[in-house]
Amino acid sequence: MDAITAMETCRAMRYLRPEPVSDAVLRRLVYAATRAPSPGNSQGWDFVIARDPATRRRITAVLKPALAPILPEPSPTAPRSQRLMLDGVRHLAERLGDVPAWIFVCGRPVYPPNAPSEAWISSAVLPAAQNLIVAARALGLGTVFTAFHTLVEPELRKVLELPDDARIGVTIPLGWPAAEFGPVARKPVDAVLHWEHW
Repeated sequence: MDAITAMETCRAMRYLRPEPVSDAVLRRLVYAATRAPSPGNSQGWDFVIARDPATRRRITAVLKPALAPILPEPSPTAPRSQRLMLDGVRHLAERLGDVPAWIFVCGRPVYPPNAPSEAWISSAVLPAAQNLIVAARALGLGTVFTAFHTLVEPELRKVLELPDDARIGVTIPLGWPAAEFGPVARKPVDAVLHWEHW
């Protein structure tokens, strides 16, 4: 699958089968992630992959109570895309423990070298995470970007034993899809493209 096709069909996949993903495949995804650009080639990223059942249970125990109160029933009058998204999030939240691998894309303040700043962390973490999800799609795996960690970061930091200076940038549940991939719904290019000036 070429890169553009992977991007065109890289739907947020919240329906995942519980079968494990091999260490070799997970390593390949991190390899793809680390081909991303970073400020000054600083490569200020780290990846914590939780696949052991005991670790996944601890992650679930932290996340599940935090997610429950913020997941409303979708309004029957809401746009179809919003209802589908909320249904998917609720499905994932109910089955957190079945996710075969959790990938926490983390960053540390390593740039600029003379005055490292947290402000630069996302410049390394987000391109790496994007590479990872596109590579996962190309390999037939489902993923979704989440910010679940923002709800319970202190507790997750303990579970993952993160160093004090590491920050979680993106939390990615990953597994073999239990739903179909298809084209992503996006605005037409001409609606967002501006030549020479806005």
